[in-house]
Amino acid sequence: MTIVQLEYLVAVDTYRSFNKAATHCFVTQPTLSLQLQKLEDVLGVKLFERNPVVPTKIGTEIIEKARLLLDDYYRIREVAQQEQRALAGELHIGVITTLAPYLIPGLMSRFRNKHPGVKLVVWEETTAQIIHKVKQGVIDCGIVSTPLNESQLLEHPLFTEKLVAYVDTTSPLAQKKTLKPEDIDPAEIWVLNEGHCLRDEVLKMCQKKREQPEEPTYAFHTGSLETLRRLVDENGGATILPELALTQLSKEQQRKIRPFKAPEPTRSIGIITPKTFVKRRMIESLKQEIVEVYETAIQAKL
Repeated sequence: MTIVQLEYLVAVDTYRSFNKAATHCFVTQPTLSLQLQKLEDVLGVKLFERNPVVPTKIGTEIIEKARLLLDDYYRIREVAQQEQRALAGELHIGVITTLAPYLIPGLMSRFRNKHPGVKLVVWEETTAQIIHKVKQGVIDCGIVSTPLNESQLLEHPLFTEKLVAYVDTTSPLAQKKTLKPEDIDPAEIWVLNEGHCLRDEVLKMCQKKREQPEEPTYAFHTGSLETLRRLVDENGGATILPELALTQLSKEQQRKIRPFKAPEPTRSIGIITPKTFVKRRMIESLKQEIVEVYETAIQAKL
């Protein structure tokens, strides 16, 4: 039994495909299959059913322990690498779509300048997709809105940003300098499609003092805050934006912003990792750079 065989085992479980697992491991499919066959011979059990590719009952138990063993192996290797002064390797990150456009461009350039030996590999996805990939080990960490209350994951706080209203000049809301959450009718705002945590936060915020929950009247399915903003510009109405999204607005668009009265609604952003995560130095450096990017952007907006 070897580390490589265990890595192949976990890869097949993650991708549920021998071809995709082989591609992920940078080997040919026959090579991967041969090593898994040798592992099955050593253990004396069948680890996978082939059509479709799913682990057997005993295979599921072995894969769970293999993941833990590999985590320990990577951590031991990382401890040894910490003696090196420079960070090196790949860091795979998932970022929610309502944050990525405003955070990632500046983050990647800053991180690359400080840590040229590290390659950032970024996925822009929904919270549910990021949680799944972190649990499966496909990515090292995720940048999401917290708390998630996922028992298998650790949450590392980053920053808390305010939520504001973006309203068209024809909206009655535009007549007010500041708003209360109950001023906004959830049936009359543009919101993200289902699966985005910001959608849930916005609807919850607007419905706090409404007896009957309402769904938005507008029917447009998007995962982009920029699309929502342009819908307001072209069609009227209002939407809710996080503070970081305001850094890219023109002066004319900034006049459409309406802050909320205290206590202002907010969302918290954090990094999620497995409980036994590796690449600690990389992730700590990532945390520092994210906070600096956020603080710099907010200061520039003031």
